[in-house]
Amino acid sequence: MSMKPVVRSLAMLSMLGLSWHAGMPAVHAEVVIYRCTDASGALTLQNAPCPKGMKQEQRTMQGINTVPMAPGQPGTATPTAAPAPAAAAAPAASTTPTPTPTPPAADAAPPSSEARRLPPPVLFQCTTYDKGSYVTEDPIPASRCVTLRTVGLDGNPQSGAGQACEVVRDTCARVPDGALCDAWQKRRDETEVASRFARPENAAKNRADFERVVRIVAESSCGS
Repeated sequence: MSMKPVVRSLAMLSMLGLSWHAGMPAVHAEVVIYRCTDASGALTLQNAPCPKGMKQEQRTMQGINTVPMAPGQPGTATPTAAPAPAAAAAPAASTTPTPTPTPPAADAAPPSSEARRLPPPVLFQCTTYDKGSYVTEDPIPASRCVTLRTVGLDGNPQSGAGQACEVVRDTCARVPDGALCDAWQKRRDETEVASRFARPENAAKNRADFERVVRIVAESSCGS
């Protein structure tokens, strides 16, 4: 008996039984099996027609084209999870030393109220046409109407008719910074007198002006 045909027969039978061994549905196709018997009675099974001189029997069987394999079954490649990316390395600690704030000196005294006060606003020293003097915050000199004497056609002042005046402006100059405190004290005295001896219709206005000047002097570097 020939061994090669027998081996081929066993391989064919093994292929036919794979669908049951796998335990999963398979795609089936028809396979023709030839049963060959020679003159000595030796039997072989093969998938090709028998050689001449041998008795041939032909049978059609269900074959297998493909056999899907279950996950985890030997011979099946199991997907391997991608390795997790390595954790990002923690940033290296800074080697630059952190500067330590210098504590204030224990004997450092807070600034005095005198150091925090500002100089007073500017003032202007003005002189009138008749040589009077006053201080003001207004940079524009005041104007006055000076009365003129009238005379008659003959030149006699007694026979003059009507009234006339001439408009003149005071002469003013900015007070130097070194004399500002004295000027503001003079301004305070002037507004106080105006407040005390004001007419009734001007009393409230003059009083408010005096209180404002007193506050400026007290809150500036001129305040004592």
